[in-house]
Amino acid sequence: MNNSYRYARVLTIAGSDSGGGAGIQADLKTFAALGCYGMSAITALTAQNTVGVQGIHAVPAEFLKAQIQSVVEDIGVDAVKIGMLHAPGIVEVVAWAIDHYKLTNVVLDPVMVATSGDRLIANDTVQVLVRELFPRVSVITPNLDEAALLLGRDIPNAQALDTAAQDLLAMGANAVLLKGGHLAGDEVVDLLVQAHGPSQRLASKRIASRNVHGTGCTLSSAIAANLALGHSLSEAVTLARTFILGAIAQGAEVTTGHGHGPLNHGFAPVPLHRITKPPSTVNT
Repeated sequence: MNNSYRYARVLTIAGSDSGGGAGIQADLKTFAALGCYGMSAITALTAQNTVGVQGIHAVPAEFLKAQIQSVVEDIGVDAVKIGMLHAPGIVEVVAWAIDHYKLTNVVLDPVMVATSGDRLIANDTVQVLVRELFPRVSVITPNLDEAALLLGRDIPNAQALDTAAQDLLAMGANAVLLKGGHLAGDEVVDLLVQAHGPSQRLASKRIASRNVHGTGCTLSSAIAANLALGHSLSEAVTLARTFILGAIAQGAEVTTGHGHGPLNHGFAPVPLHRITKPPSTVNT
């Protein structure tokens, strides 16, 4: 048998959302919808639904390490999405994994606050996150609330996005996608800035929907998936944004639960992409 193909492999390192709208559940749905093979290493279990977060059960750092080792050493990884990292020890395991396995195409969504407003990260973890992960990842994707927590100040309007994004770069990030969806107005503006590349301002008409639970998870996962498929960061962000706008629009009129429902991740699924292996890896 000629095993000369493989899938585009994407690992999510994040928390579990029992309601299925965010966290690893949203990540895996996104990977599948974009034709990638998804894997997971779970950092925490949450009791969560469309209304809020009712409880968080931490996964020990050593068991997170075991999950990552199992996946990387057997299957391999083309891109990584990092989500909820609730404690310093968890952050340190992820930093170790990036270095030890020389992981590339790493997207960090600094998950700190759920759509419901529930806080998902301990205060002492934020500094460790910045120190250990910002320099190691390809891009960070904070929303305005997360950026405000990182910077210690509010971002009141679209004009303030540029300065805020540059200040996040100055904290050690290689690239920043600052998401402006929480600003008021009919237009949503996101800003991509890179330490060694061009800036990109992306704007779109706001889609009226209550079903926005997991938008940040989905966007960062879509970026990782497109990086795994060989796109540049700028291309991956543009493609991911197109995907999430479609997922929001196609899920806007659906009722799921009593709060903020999920996106429609499966509105236009594609088959798993088969990638040709280089000759030296055909039998691995």
